[in-house]
Amino acid sequence: MEFSSTDEAWMFWNSYGGQKGFEVRKRYTNKRKSDEKVRSYRYVCANEGHRKEDKRDHLTKCPRAETRTDCQVRMGVVLDREKGNYKVADLVLEHNHILQLPETSHLMVSQRKISELQGFEIETADDAGIGPKAAHELASIQVGGSLNLSYTLRDHKNYLRGKRQREMAYGQAGSMLMYFQDKIAENPSFQYALQMDQEEQIANIFWVDAKMLTDYAYFGDVVSFDTTFGTNKESRPFGVFVGFNQFRETVVFGAVLMYDETYESFKWLFETFLKAHNGKQPKTIYTDQDFAMGKAVKEVFSEVWHGLCTFHIMQNAAKHLAEVDNEEESVLLPNR
Repeated sequence: MEFSSTDEAWMFWNSYGGQKGFEVRKRYTNKRKSDEKVRSYRYVCANEGHRKEDKRDHLTKCPRAETRTDCQVRMGVVLDREKGNYKVADLVLEHNHILQLPETSHLMVSQRKISELQGFEIETADDAGIGPKAAHELASIQVGGSLNLSYTLRDHKNYLRGKRQREMAYGQAGSMLMYFQDKIAENPSFQYALQMDQEEQIANIFWVDAKMLTDYAYFGDVVSFDTTFGTNKESRPFGVFVGFNQFRETVVFGAVLMYDETYESFKWLFETFLKAHNGKQPKTIYTDQDFAMGKAVKEVFSEVWHGLCTFHIMQNAAKHLAEVDNEEESVLLPNR
């Protein structure tokens, strides 16, 4: 088997993994020092190898599950110097773990993607005022169910956020930066930080004023962070770090306008928050049950006790247990 480029080889391996029900990843790349041209590539199953030794103690809450099984499935391609293309030099297809069912293979990270046509439909629905959830349900119906759709509701929302971020006019960003500069002129204690994406567009914006800095110095032992209570018309998460003062009044320790809710964004945010407050870590931090947020908390607030907000737990309990209650009522009611 031959490929004209490494991109074509990767597309083949990714497609093959989706059909067979296993996650794929790139293992290594060899390049020539003279011209940086790829000499060989190896693509493997995501379960290849073993995870490094876990150095956390037995008291760690919610440790990550072990997924690596030292699976030997791989495809190696090498450069054919005479033809200038790539050919398969190493191929193993026998797995040592259970594969995904066809009904769930579309949920694998490597298979979740939004095509140009799907992107156009998402943008059209958004322009017509149709919410992401309703638009996603409509797209699922059109293809005969969510199992046939190549992306999830979260992917749908992230696509819209990415689109709006890319289309954010310079005047909007410029006005915000001018506002921050005016605040700094009024009080030099005002701080803000920007995180840029690969296209040099503003992604995440964090800021604190003098009162936030003072309040945190006195009342920053317990902090709650949340992004679910407020979004703006750009569909960008707005989050705040809050706590209580000696009068049980809510005080704000920092605010952020985010591009997305990924681990990388949360990690940057938490590191920026600590830097703004001279590295002082709280003793306790409360967040919602977002996985990416929790992962970033463990990475940045390593010595802090991490708790989950009971409000979100009760909301999720009411949401999921309502279906159970309805089923029990239908069983108890006599047939008429």
